[in-house]
Amino acid sequence: MATEEAPSPNATEQPGKTQAGGASEKAPSSPEAELKAQVDKLSEEKRDLNDRLLRLAAEFENYKRRARKDQEDAAVRGLEQLVKELLPAMDNFDRALTASKSPSTTVASIVEGVQMVQKSFFAALEKSAIKPFEAEGKPFDPNFHEAIGSVESSTLPANHVATVFQRGYMIGNRLLRPALVQVSRKGETQTERKDETPNQAN
Repeated sequence: MATEEAPSPNATEQPGKTQAGGASEKAPSSPEAELKAQVDKLSEEKRDLNDRLLRLAAEFENYKRRARKDQEDAAVRGLEQLVKELLPAMDNFDRALTASKSPSTTVASIVEGVQMVQKSFFAALEKSAIKPFEAEGKPFDPNFHEAIGSVESSTLPANHVATVFQRGYMIGNRLLRPALVQVSRKGETQTERKDETPNQAN
């Protein structure tokens, strides 16, 4: 019977064979290979970022279009509501015009009809937070009044609103239209006029 030969203790380990602990030896990578791996990784990250940016840009454009459409729709709805509130005032105006053509209509009834139109008109504006503001007799304020002239006044201090030619309006807390006014100025007293008269006594 053939005898088994024991492995020679001087036998050299072949490369790539398992060493102590069973771990295989890994050949060290070159600097060029590591650099290429980093470049590939950065290129992939750049592509991902570009894709994300493109998606975000598209979503933002869609958002802007939706927001613009919502604003336009809200403006149209607000205008529609205001016009609906003003239509009864126009109806009253039509009725007043029709009544004024009747031979039996008096001036008092015409005035009453116009006042009714004005009342319904102001009520419609008030529902949209639009109100006229008082200006006559108030101190002149360029933030709310637009002066078109001045007039001497014996009843008002200087720089006060003497006459209102056109109402001013507020919408909420904001000025919608300034009041068109005439501003008071100090009148000359009799003493001042007497002092300016040349002395003609010789």
